[in-house]
Amino acid sequence: MRRLSLRARLLLLTAGLLLAGLTLIGALVSAQLERFQLDRLDSQLRSLTELISRAAGPPAANPAVRPELVDPALELFGTPYVVYLDAGGAVAGGLHSSRVDGATLPPVGALRTVPADGTAVDLDAADGSQRWRAVARPAVRWGGTVVSAAPLAEADATITQLRTSSLVTGAGLLVVLTAAGWLALGRGLRPLRRIEHTAAAIAGGDLTRRVPDLASPGTEVGHLAASLNTMLGQLERAFADRAASEARMRTFVSDVSHELRTPLFGIKGSTELYRMGALPEPSDVDEAMRRIDREATRLTALTEDLLLLAQLDEAPEEQLDRAPMDLRTLAGDARHDLRALDPARTVSLTGPGGTGPPGPAPVDADEARLRQVVTNLVGNAAAHTPPGTGVRIGVGRVAGRAVLEVADEGPGMTAEQASRVFNRFYRADRSRTRKPGADAGLGLAIARSLARAHGGDVELETAVGAGACFRLVLPVHGFPD
Repeated sequence: MRRLSLRARLLLLTAGLLLAGLTLIGALVSAQLERFQLDRLDSQLRSLTELISRAAGPPAANPAVRPELVDPALELFGTPYVVYLDAGGAVAGGLHSSRVDGATLPPVGALRTVPADGTAVDLDAADGSQRWRAVARPAVRWGGTVVSAAPLAEADATITQLRTSSLVTGAGLLVVLTAAGWLALGRGLRPLRRIEHTAAAIAGGDLTRRVPDLASPGTEVGHLAASLNTMLGQLERAFADRAASEARMRTFVSDVSHELRTPLFGIKGSTELYRMGALPEPSDVDEAMRRIDREATRLTALTEDLLLLAQLDEAPEEQLDRAPMDLRTLAGDARHDLRALDPARTVSLTGPGGTGPPGPAPVDADEARLRQVVTNLVGNAAAHTPPGTGVRIGVGRVAGRAVLEVADEGPGMTAEQASRVFNRFYRADRSRTRKPGADAGLGLAIARSLARAHGGDVELETAVGAGACFRLVLPVHGFPD
């Protein structure tokens, strides 16, 4: 059964139910018709038997009774056989239709078994050719019993003809309805075949395929198509996200390998020169040690940054030691740091957006981690703008959020650069000739991860030639200004 198609199984089930229904209806109709015929014949037998039982006596004892006159009456009542039994059960007389062969009459022994209370019973013919229906009544004027019997051949023939007609008609109807059901099921299951073809195309790698609108959204097929399309959309996004994640991972591994290889090669090169005796003078050795120390420091910083990012990805909240503080403290320190890095720069301290004086920005945060965020933002402004470029540091509250922003008047960034600036190891300048000690491209990624660990974010507004504004946004802590 499992090897059959859904269409075949549904058709077999429907045909089986239809066959059972037709069989049941035919059986009920046949039984009702048979019961009706027997009731009608029983009523006729009782009427005639009751009438004859009141007569003077059997034909042999009563010469007035003429069989040739009673014979038509027997045919009229449908009772071609009447038997008179005396008190001892012997046949005292009898009448039967001239058209009935005596060999087909029920035997006398069977007639004696008929109850005299008017209950109708079935008897077999003496030659077994047919069945009879018999009723008996006690005689009123003489001590005997009157038995009336009628053949059931006509009733049996009617029932047989009805059953034959029902069988032929039911078989024809079953064939016609089965053929119609096959066509209807084929048409009804056509949307499922289209869904199957779509699923096969998707399994072949075409994740953009969708199930077409095959039926009304309120139908089962419509619900199935909508659910499948939703699932396919989620699968397509999941595969796209996985592919993007794999691409980012490959880029990340490649960048990590390069960033780690560069200081390692510097350290290994200096040690190789020392081992080969290429550093004869103490000053050469001192210079090599300074290079080794510089590269080791760079390697340590890179390793610590990678470890911090991994910890923030795994459990960001556990990396924080929160306490109430105000971002104005960090803004003032950032102003001094930036002036120390480049005294020629004009550094202003304002409110958010450059309007008004600095405002209170209370937060519940880890001051050391937020200081790391602000240091990265200030270092980014110093590293990617020409010397002497003005920088504005704004602090305060906007729309119920604490804000600290670092805005420069540098060259700005394109939309493509701005969309990737927070990616790990991303640098607008991808050249291999950047100055020693330059950022490996993790500063802004760390800044955003730390901000999000605090429940906030780092936002960027920039345009080519319009500078860049990095904005640290955090939830406001509820204590007075």
